Parts: sequence; structure tokens; C-alpha cells
Amino acid sequence: MKITIYPEKCCGSGQCVMNAPAVFDQRDEDGIVVLLNETPPVEQHVNVRRSAQICPALAIRIEEDRQ
Repeated sequence: MKITIYPEKCCGSGQCVMNAPAVFDQRDEDGIVVLLNETPPVEQHVNVRRSAQICPALAIRIEEDRQ
């Protein structure tokens, strides 16, 4: 899994941080998403997918590894 964020789309809702705090954070000054880990471990994948699905601004893109 590879994650790409689009800070210019982010509305600062914080849903990503609530679902995957080991992968996402927010800037203190404006709440915009910050990516902590572009390639998270497998145990975080479900939480990251959930974060992308519920992001109201569609500011998270996930590319799945090809096996």
C-alpha cells in the first residue's frame, strides 16, 4: 500500500487521524492532513482504507500493492 495525500483538498475534518493516528496527523495551525507514513505496515491497512473512504474532501489516495 502506498498513500498519497492532497493537502490542498483537505478540509481538516480529522476523520483520517481518528481512524489511523499512526499514519495521519493534522497541522496545528490549520488542521490540514499530514502523512506520517507513506507505506504503513499491513496491520494499519484497514484503518487507512477506512480513512480514505470517509474523507469528506477525498484528500487521500491509496495505491494497493500488486502481488
